[in-house]
Amino acid sequence: MTALRIRARDFLTEDQLIAVRQRSTWKGIALIAHAWALILGAIALVAWWPNPLTYLFAVAIIGSRQLGLAILMHDGAHGCLSADEKTNSALSQWLCAYPIFAETRAYRRYHLQHHVRTQQEDDPDLVLSAPFPITRTSYRRKFIRDITGQTGYQQRKAQLLNALGPKEWSFQQRAAQFWEKLGPQFVVNAGMFAGLAAAGVWWAYPLLWLVPLLTWMMVITRIRNIAEHAVVPDSGDPLRNTRTTHANFLERLFIAPYYVNYHLEHHLLFYVPCYNLPRVHRILSASRHAARMEVQPNYLAVLRLATAKPDHQDRPGQLVNSARRASAGAEVGADQTAAGF
Repeated sequence: MTALRIRARDFLTEDQLIAVRQRSTWKGIALIAHAWALILGAIALVAWWPNPLTYLFAVAIIGSRQLGLAILMHDGAHGCLSADEKTNSALSQWLCAYPIFAETRAYRRYHLQHHVRTQQEDDPDLVLSAPFPITRTSYRRKFIRDITGQTGYQQRKAQLLNALGPKEWSFQQRAAQFWEKLGPQFVVNAGMFAGLAAAGVWWAYPLLWLVPLLTWMMVITRIRNIAEHAVVPDSGDPLRNTRTTHANFLERLFIAPYYVNYHLEHHLLFYVPCYNLPRVHRILSASRHAARMEVQPNYLAVLRLATAKPDHQDRPGQLVNSARRASAGAEVGADQTAAGF
């Protein structure tokens, strides 16, 4: 099966297309700075006022910004953080990908196949959407695995084993493989730990960086994956095989940062920076294509669609790991991180 194609000029004028394609380095930097400001602010809140409520709030904020860094890495994979290639790569790698143990170049190689073959039999991300709809009981099991860190642990374990290479390799071979796959990521994270320790809050690294990475980020990455391509009306129609989900302030704060909810628009124009996607959505919504667009009012509505299978049809499954995605840094996802955008 081959998906239909829709051209940008079917709904954008030449001037509009030029405008939405503009990439601004300062806007890319501003989004990255915003993510890190919220992360550091959440850490400062817990250090200043430590209690269970501020801790849980900080985990949710930091986990959402970790997904935000994955989203901005994804923008970098599309060359959208800066018009300058070197600046784009540096921002994407060092400030977005490496802190969350991802890698932009490996992710790009994998991810572009998803754009070419969206929702087709050879789409590498089809595994994320094909199982749906599922039962509410099945989703509850997945949520528990995600929020308790089981999903994150399995993914990171697969990523680490992949980076170490086969056991029969020599120490030198395995060390070289590890450095190639995860060396910069560990260097950056060691620097983060050292910086927090120097500030007198060494405990923030395990409790307010690793815990959100393994828990809340997994929860919302799964939700994001479901929202983007699960239970779509038509796998062959580019306006209906990808979904845009309207997000209110709280959803943007805790679930869907940095315009990731405008996924339909991203698939139509994957070279448009994330901050221009709302404008594309407004233009598309006013076009003759508006009635065909797959748009949902919020994430709860999407989850209702995705869990519409009757509970009596529930079949308990097993936690599925994907060493390939973990090694690519994708899905810091999934199920789970940056893949599937």
